[in-house]
Amino acid sequence: MASNGYTRRGFLVGCSAAIAGMAGAKLTHVAFGSPEAEPNQEVLVVIFLRGGMDGLSLVAPIAGDDRGYYEAARERLALPTTGDNKAFDLNGLLGLHVAAAPFHELYQAGKAAVVHAAGLTSDTRSHFDAMQYIELGTPGSKSDSTGWLTRHLSTAGNLPPQIIAPAVSTSGSTPTSLAGSREAIAMSRPQDFNFNGHWNYRNWQRMALRNMYNGSTWLHSAGTQTLDAIDVIEYADPSNYSAENGAVYPNNSFGTSLQSVAQMVKLQLGMRIATIDLGGWDTHEYQGDGGTGYFATQITSLTQGLNALMTDLSNSAGTDHSQRLTVVVMSEFGRSFKENASRGTDHGHGNVMLVVGGNVNGGQVYGQWPGLATEQLYDRRDLAITTDYRRVLSEILIRKLGNPNLGTIFPGYTGYDPLGIVQGSDLTPVYSPVTPTPTPTVVGSELNHRVYLPGVQR
Repeated sequence: MASNGYTRRGFLVGCSAAIAGMAGAKLTHVAFGSPEAEPNQEVLVVIFLRGGMDGLSLVAPIAGDDRGYYEAARERLALPTTGDNKAFDLNGLLGLHVAAAPFHELYQAGKAAVVHAAGLTSDTRSHFDAMQYIELGTPGSKSDSTGWLTRHLSTAGNLPPQIIAPAVSTSGSTPTSLAGSREAIAMSRPQDFNFNGHWNYRNWQRMALRNMYNGSTWLHSAGTQTLDAIDVIEYADPSNYSAENGAVYPNNSFGTSLQSVAQMVKLQLGMRIATIDLGGWDTHEYQGDGGTGYFATQITSLTQGLNALMTDLSNSAGTDHSQRLTVVVMSEFGRSFKENASRGTDHGHGNVMLVVGGNVNGGQVYGQWPGLATEQLYDRRDLAITTDYRRVLSEILIRKLGNPNLGTIFPGYTGYDPLGIVQGSDLTPVYSPVTPTPTPTVVGSELNHRVYLPGVQR
């Protein structure tokens, strides 16, 4: 703990912004921490499919009475069970979209699992409301000012104090799940973490800043640690990063985000949480018939990316980083059971969650299937929810991240009951709210030092 009541970690978040102002660097676009804390630390990647992904077009019934109900409700959209586009059989009852072949490969290898009929139990078909409820971790309430990942980080007792910013958002802005966090950093690519300009000019910047922070106080030490982190990232030359083990990422922004996560994991600089957004799932029109079309393209990108991330991290200089990786994929809600007149689907309720990782009990479909008979549907029109999304996340929090403070992370949620999706030890859940570690507010006067160098904007 630093003097004046400031933690080293909290100070450096502000310190990064100050140095960025002095030197034109993009220090606020990356997270870094203590190499000594790595590599045996868990990393959680949360992928949010914004727009309401159609879970019944990703994983659908392929047998039994529900298959008949499904075909009747989705004359054009139904996943086929024969032919070139037939669904992959997951468990005899449910099948996976043919475009999700890269995910099926992970599923068969025991590294990926499906949770069906999962989601937000609150009654809303508003994108904004549903996303806010899920990311705040407070279904039905928007009163909390912090996101569930923020409350996890503030109550996790097993994070080394040297970590400066353990959370990274690769989508250009901080999601609601990390709302209220001074430790969450928005970034696009690790190569943005540098000093701008000619190498000689950058070296003068470094020299000036290191002279400025050449002292024995906690302030000087924190500034030096920040500059050291710049050196580490630049030395790693992330702009010349090449995926390993034959991994091929999608050639789009989603692929770039996943590759950035892989880079940060391999650099072993303290990242514990990463969030990625993938939009384009509000498929009211022309979703694609019989396993083809726009939705299939979206699924190809999603699942190719998941497979590439796991492949890329599976062996780097003899280290299998995928063993400490857990990826959870979710959306704000599913789509209507019945297709609409525009060959699409409308806002629904229950959905699919995907979990991928080196310690996932994969090759299984989890959750209770509710059935698709009219009387079994939610509001007689949507897939019902039998698994609260917080049940899945709580298991990951406890078994993988070692944080039992569910009462703070998900206020009002009780009855911890793991489905067995991930490996790890269970801890006794703490349902009473705990006092989070306070996030320090850095005093402006301590950060308003400026070094004016030729060509640097004042």
